[in-house]
Amino acid sequence: MPEPRFQKGYDEGFEDGQNSVERGLPGWFGTFADMMTLLFAFFVLLAAISTVDPVKLQEMADSTGKSLGSKIKKDNAAYMEGEYDKLNNLLQVKDALEKVVEDMKNKMNASGQAVEPPIDITTSPKGVTVNIKGDYAFRSGEAIMKPELKELLIDEIIPTIKASPFMIEIAGHTDSDPLPSSLSKIYPSNWELSAARGASVVRELINQDIKAKRLIAAGYGDWSPRGLDSLQFADPNKITRQTVLKYNSNPEQKKRNRRIQVTFLKPSHHSAKSYTN
Repeated sequence: MPEPRFQKGYDEGFEDGQNSVERGLPGWFGTFADMMTLLFAFFVLLAAISTVDPVKLQEMADSTGKSLGSKIKKDNAAYMEGEYDKLNNLLQVKDALEKVVEDMKNKMNASGQAVEPPIDITTSPKGVTVNIKGDYAFRSGEAIMKPELKELLIDEIIPTIKASPFMIEIAGHTDSDPLPSSLSKIYPSNWELSAARGASVVRELINQDIKAKRLIAAGYGDWSPRGLDSLQFADPNKITRQTVLKYNSNPEQKKRNRRIQVTFLKPSHHSAKSYTN
């Protein structure tokens, strides 16, 4: 209690404080505001998860599993609460494909070839993608596979497909240059050419004993240039003709865009185990 000489001021201050609380917001409003803030954070989290990269999510889960001790190592393979088939998740697929690229680099360096491998690996909300350089795979204006592409598929990519249970999309892409008139009767536009290239690779995979029901042939024409992958998933409506031309503004960009993509699809709509070879 305050000294007697300060008692009056203390009482007046206490009374003013009580009055100010009564004149303010009701007590329940603070709890309501907290609940609204939590709900907002929850829906923001849902929106973020809806476009999450499944491989990065798996990496995060594996990292968490290690810290919690829920993951063990056996024969250099990862097992989560029991034994699983080799390459049974997209992170394992990504690691296997990156090792393929690294081995190709080492072989090229050993033979004195100062060039990059004809493939690279990317991830997206769609899954894990092998990007194959189009000039390496097909001659200009053609959908007949080069021998080099067939060799690459058989030696490097098909073993990974057979070791995994995922649906596979084969997508053809082109640059923005219109096809010459001499090809217009065969391929009226880049749409037909890109789709034909995707179908050509699918036929080869079937010939190599990959189940047809695991495969999807697709053609994106020139509407999915390298560098726009993230925008394609976040907001495809923002991709305009001007945007496509911007990413085809020089020969190097066009060369990157002429490609084949082999994507191990995130099993959102398919039961992965039923497609295992």
